Amino acid sequence: MRIRMIGNKIGMTQVFDESGKVIPVTVLKVGPCYVVRKKTVDNDGYSALVLGYGDVKEKKLRKSEKVFFEKAGVSPKRILKETRVNPEELDNFEIGQEITLEIFKKGDFVDVTGKSKGRGFSGVMKRHGMSGAKSSHGTHEYFRHGGSVGASSFPSRVFKGKKMAGHYGNETITVQNLQVVDVRPEKGVILVKGAVPGPNKGYIFVSHAVKKQAAVS
Repeated sequence: MRIRMIGNKIGMTQVFDESGKVIPVTVLKVGPCYVVRKKTVDNDGYSALVLGYGDVKEKKLRKSEKVFFEKAGVSPKRILKETRVNPEELDNFEIGQEITLEIFKKGDFVDVTGKSKGRGFSGVMKRHGMSGAKSSHGTHEYFRHGGSVGASSFPSRVFKGKKMAGHYGNETITVQNLQVVDVRPEKGVILVKGAVPGPNKGYIFVSHAVKKQAAVS
């Protein structure tokens, strides 16, 4: 069963394996998540769970949101996220049920989704890694420019997809096949090998890997 859990990125550190090799890991606080709604094929056209994560003060909710959580019997949550499940698996869950990070085990592979750091309007050197112009032979005020972007007579326009300056970052990114190095339920965190998109304290979504699990099975 592949459930998309909600959590926060804590930051990066390093651990040592049995042979003394250094492993760079990202610490993720995952869950607990609570089932606040069940979507069925008959009512919604597909089957899914709506999970809630992170407490929020009741005074910050709309009246309709308060009623929604009261019906579910769950304290108000800051983040709601759908996770698809098979129709036959939907009966294994109840409204208000708590789902913890213990669904992940050491050695599992996971996909982690986060929002990358926003870098605003960036130039071509920062955004695309261009080398810039040579700083010699009379070059003035052109060191970090992108160079020519198109001819005048033909095609008399700039082709779509041309690498130019523009908005950089603040995009939803999924990193696949990160290995779970350790699970620490007492602290509510898991350690995954490698980097995860987004800033520290940013929200992330973790689920069992699609490709790795499919390859094993």
